[in-house]
Amino acid sequence: MPHPHGRYLPLSLPRRFVCDLIHFAKQTPTVPMERRMRLAPLVAARAAAEPRPGWCAVFLKAYAIVAARRPVLRQAYIPFPWPRLYEHPINVASVGIERRYDDTEAVFFAQVRSPEQLSLLELTAQLEHAKEAPIENISHFRRILRVSSLPRPLRRLAWWLGLNASGYWRAKYMGTQAVSVVAGLGAAGLHLLSPLTSALNYGVFEEDGSLPVRLTYDHRVMDGGTAARALEELEGVLLGEIVTEIRYLEAVRAA
Repeated sequence: MPHPHGRYLPLSLPRRFVCDLIHFAKQTPTVPMERRMRLAPLVAARAAAEPRPGWCAVFLKAYAIVAARRPVLRQAYIPFPWPRLYEHPINVASVGIERRYDDTEAVFFAQVRSPEQLSLLELTAQLEHAKEAPIENISHFRRILRVSSLPRPLRRLAWWLGLNASGYWRAKYMGTQAVSVVAGLGAAGLHLLSPLTSALNYGVFEEDGSLPVRLTYDHRVMDGGTAARALEELEGVLLGEIVTEIRYLEAVRAA
């Protein structure tokens, strides 16, 4: 009996994008740092809030607050024409969004400028818009598809220039930090691959309100102690400013 043959499938434009992202992420010496955070007060405050902000918005804003205070989290290693660090004046968060494209699951990245200056409800609305609006209506998604439609040599050149030739271009088109999570599906990545200086993700909450939070960082820009202190401050922000804002939502509803 002859062995059955499979079939070859062309790479979709979003799959080309991910292949290019991984190509350049492999050139970045990243290290994952994890902290188990005990966030029972935050879980309780969010459960009582109405309207209820999304978890991604909660962590996105909290990390942006930390990055606004710690300039190293807005820095990037720029190797061309000589090795140096570039520090961007504001946060530009790149948030992973899963969408359907050509009848397959695909990952796009939405950009949010200065998330720390937006309310949790505004952030939640922006992320929901990125999940539900037509792909062609979102400028950054259109750019991803447009670049991914180029022949590979031109795509890789565009990526290289965006990441390595100008710190301003890098922040504008790629972002200063990434947030990518699948906790809503009951899982978590252990080591995010990203060409950006830092990438945040978190796992699933335990019954006691604790969960693992991971920060993958570029070791050329910062060291382990810096990443560990950033995670410690992130936990403080989640239990401080973020809980306060969420409780304010509940107080407004009760009034």
